[in-house]
Amino acid sequence: MSASTSDKHAGEDSRLALDTDLGWAIRMVSSAFRRVATDSVADLPGGARAYLVLMALAEGEPPSQLALAKAVSLDRTVMTYLLDDLQAHNLVTRRPDPRDRRARQVLLTDTGRTRLAQVREKLAAAEAKLLIDLGEQDAQQLRTLLARVAHTAQSSAGAPADTDC
Repeated sequence: MSASTSDKHAGEDSRLALDTDLGWAIRMVSSAFRRVATDSVADLPGGARAYLVLMALAEGEPPSQLALAKAVSLDRTVMTYLLDDLQAHNLVTRRPDPRDRRARQVLLTDTGRTRLAQVREKLAAAEAKLLIDLGEQDAQQLRTLLARVAHTAQSSAGAPADTDC
């Protein structure tokens, strides 16, 4: 093998390193986050899914159940059972949508808002452990970039997937 061919393969090998592979990085971060986050959301009925629902409800205008299911990428049937459970624990409430009486709006209760704040505090500590090697600016940039990729993935995925966060 000539020197130029050897150099060409060395360049390809550096691009093929495992630690530069997006799939590997996403899997490692996802697995680590799931481990540290599971304890933080364990107190919520519905766990990680419930956390995502409460976060989405804390954003502002009460969504319909269908809009909420789309926002957090949950099947609408799964969403109904999850909301039933959250409502039984006084974390959310539902009411007819004034714009469309056939639809139901979902609202975060004061109890739900308090529980969400407690979970957010636990998650912040867990996230800090995971992001310990990043400075605050890098950690914020990572969150921003991941959110952009997540929005792209969500909009290109079509129908909601019934997956854990």
